[in-house]
Amino acid sequence: MEYKDYYKILGVKKKATQAEIKSSYRKLAKKYHPDLHPDDKEAAEKFKDITEAYEVLSDEKKRKQYDQFGSNFNFTGGENFNPNDFGYTYTNTSTGDMSDLFDLLFGGETRKSTSTSSFDFSEFFGGGTSRARRGRRKKTEYQSNITISLKEAFDGVTKSVTVNLDGKSYNMDVKIPKGITSGKKIKAKGEKWGIDADVIFTVDVKDYDGQTLDGNNIIYRVDVMPWDAYFGTEEVIDPLTGKIKIKVPENTRSLSKQRIKGRGFTDLKGNTGDLIIEFNIINPDKLDKEQEKLYKDLKESFK
Repeated sequence: MEYKDYYKILGVKKKATQAEIKSSYRKLAKKYHPDLHPDDKEAAEKFKDITEAYEVLSDEKKRKQYDQFGSNFNFTGGENFNPNDFGYTYTNTSTGDMSDLFDLLFGGETRKSTSTSSFDFSEFFGGGTSRARRGRRKKTEYQSNITISLKEAFDGVTKSVTVNLDGKSYNMDVKIPKGITSGKKIKAKGEKWGIDADVIFTVDVKDYDGQTLDGNNIIYRVDVMPWDAYFGTEEVIDPLTGKIKIKVPENTRSLSKQRIKGRGFTDLKGNTGDLIIEFNIINPDKLDKEQEKLYKDLKESFK
């Protein structure tokens, strides 16, 4: 665990007054506030540390506890230590935006939420069209739909689509992750195509080559001739999950099913379904005279 020097983080002396601590915090918070540094992870981490330091040093009880801890073990900022070596049993209390050190010392206490409520940050930025206000503006999002085949969902694909936004057409390349299913959404950042907004695509997965998605199960239709359905046979099929030999049982009826475990669709979470084979009995497209006679004789024999 890393020991944090809260005084050093706020740039104040250990004997600093509450007014000095608050003044330093205001200056640093203004400097590193996320609204001034959108998408800047380093600034966000500094703001987090500054907020945590102020959370502790602005509270006399917490400050006293922190000072006592630091002086007892003579820690320095950035030093790593094992809490168990100093008589502490550490259980992470998940305070979210606070460090392990804060959780160790104050995990059971109620936070003051200094990051947003200790004073009004609007005074930093003013009421006009400042850079910070622009930084806080929520980015526009457009909604659209994208249709892909089951094979594209199974393999993953980059798909070229044309979208019409506010009367203008844009050609975009949308990356479709392997394992996506109908109803899932994909966010495409529009800057690359000159769009000052994100485009949210809702995915619709369509059947592919006689194969349908049912949850994570792939329904695969196999056409069977009447004589094969009656006598039984073996066939090699080629679903999305790869070629496999199956057995068509004797006296197979149309729409009867056969399940093959673990040969289905794998979704975004890594869950894999089964391959469900659905038999469909069909007749030949064309018969010669001899074959027609056989069919007629068979028909007559059932009268």
